[in-house]
Amino acid sequence: MDTQNPNVPAHAHTRVAGKKHPNRRHPHVGLVHDNTRHTTRFTVIGNHLAQHPELSLLAIGLAVHIQSLPAGSRIDIKSLAARFPEGTTRIAAGLRELEAHGYLRRTRERVPDGRIITRTTSCNQPGHSGANTPRPAPRRRTRQPGGKPLPAVPRPACPAPALLQRATDLLAGLRRDDPRLLLSGCDTAHLAPGVAAWLERDVTPAAVRHALTTDLPPEPLHRPAALLAHRLTAQLPAPPPLGASQLPPPPPLGASQPPPAPTRHPLQTCDGRDRAFRAPAPGHCRDCRSNRTELLEAA
Repeated sequence: MDTQNPNVPAHAHTRVAGKKHPNRRHPHVGLVHDNTRHTTRFTVIGNHLAQHPELSLLAIGLAVHIQSLPAGSRIDIKSLAARFPEGTTRIAAGLRELEAHGYLRRTRERVPDGRIITRTTSCNQPGHSGANTPRPAPRRRTRQPGGKPLPAVPRPACPAPALLQRATDLLAGLRRDDPRLLLSGCDTAHLAPGVAAWLERDVTPAAVRHALTTDLPPEPLHRPAALLAHRLTAQLPAPPPLGASQLPPPPPLGASQPPPAPTRHPLQTCDGRDRAFRAPAPGHCRDCRSNRTELLEAA
């Protein structure tokens, strides 16, 4: 009677139900939430952002802060660096992360006064266009008469970045002499090499402004950039004469080869005035050196 029957199937294990399941996490181990329902001053943040597998903690925090701000708030790098202890370098890196993953869109737009600004759009769900998101009004495009391209302008022999920047600043300031000379960014970029060619020929910025802004027609200027391009080309001054140190040496007797070309020194900015001159090293232009010599002799 005590012999076991091998044909009887084994008894099934009773399933452990409820909180006694051995695989159920202990409620007092790890994170415990003490949540209270928000009724005012709260922002809904998706877990796709809060638990993003690739974004850094700094980027996630920046996104949460940006999504909590009202429309029109300033969120440029300097404003965020003034608000938080992280520096501009870390904040800029975090913004680039958000832009790469679609949580920020940054576009450059031209405002009515001619300035170019950066407009930032925060996306709480990348890839989904909100139905209530206000869209900017379409900008009216000003078509040039006939749609003709601007005339070509002279080019500097040595287009150094500093020289082109001085030319760009000069063009941007022409509207102070005549409001009709308000230029767009594209027009300024087209005209800057022509102004640089003038500055390269030892023409002062004041002389360039005078040549571009005097004797303008009294009627409205429909294409001010085209007028400036014409003046930069038609009134381009002749190159300055070579200095005594740059004159080529006389050809040797019986020489069949032409003499070598004179050395062309790079452009330098005069330490005493707003003028470009050619020299092997930075310093003062010829006029400043002459004035300093006269002052020393007078003393």
